[in-house]
This record gives sequence, C-alpha cells and structure tokens, in this order.
Amino acid sequence: MDDASIAPVQSQTEGDLELGRLGDFVGFRLRRIQNQLSREFAKVTDKYQLRQGLFSALAIISANPGLSQIMLAREVGLDKSLAVMVVDELEARGWAERRRSPVDRRRHALYTTEAGEAWLTEMFAALELVEHDVLDALGEADRILLNGILDRVYKTCFRG
Repeated sequence: MDDASIAPVQSQTEGDLELGRLGDFVGFRLRRIQNQLSREFAKVTDKYQLRQGLFSALAIISANPGLSQIMLAREVGLDKSLAVMVVDELEARGWAERRRSPVDRRRHALYTTEAGEAWLTEMFAALELVEHDVLDALGEADRILLNGILDRVYKTCFRG
C-alpha cells in the first residue's frame, strides 16, 4: 500500500477515532473508560492529596469489616507491600485501623473508623457525580447488566 492510498483522518473529535484492531480487545476498552473516569474523579479529590487506591481500599474495608490485608491486596489489585503502605496511610489519616484478628492472632483485621466512614460518604457522593453523566446514558437496566457482566469477567480472572 502506498502513502497516496492512505486517507488522512478527517475528524479528530475525542471518542470518534477508529480503534482498528484494538477495538477487538475488551481490556483496551475497559482501560480507556477507567482512565477517563479516574481523571475526572482525580479533579474532585485533588484537594485531599490522595495516593491512588486509598478510596477503593477504604471502601472495600468498609464493606468487609475484619478483612485481612492479604485479601484487601487481592481485591484492589495491589502488591502486598503496597497494600501495607495504603493501610499505613489510611491509619495515619485516621480513616482505618488494624486490630488483631479474633480468629487468627497472627494476622491483622482491618476496620474503618467513624472519620473514615464520613470521608467515604463524601467521596461516594463525588464519585456518583463523576459517573452520573457517563452512566446515565445507559439507563438503570443497562447499568445493572454491565455491572453483572463486569463481575463475571472479574471472577474468571481468579480461575485456573
């Protein structure tokens, strides 16, 4: 194919470019959406000077009181040593605490504090604003369907 047969791109509007072969890969599509949502969420949370992953980690701890650091690391996709740093920072901010596990005294169980729960409430409100414009276009039924599909895909990541 010579250069003369390659037509230049006429429109450079964001979201309108052809993906070519990348369009066949779900991972690319997911990462592209995640990157955009993360940028928008960061604009809201910049005033807190947050390390990436604090919000997700605290939300998972809140939903699973007594969770171990190992399970937290797996669920949020962090290396164990990075998970320790995240929990250290959550503790330093007064949002979470480690307690000896009542079941296994060798491990720590993670819990949110009152201040952590208050901060989560504020952050979830901000996240809902960020996602609203994007996900509102789907409608409730499609959002439920999308979440179900994403959960199934995520669970298959741990098989094998």
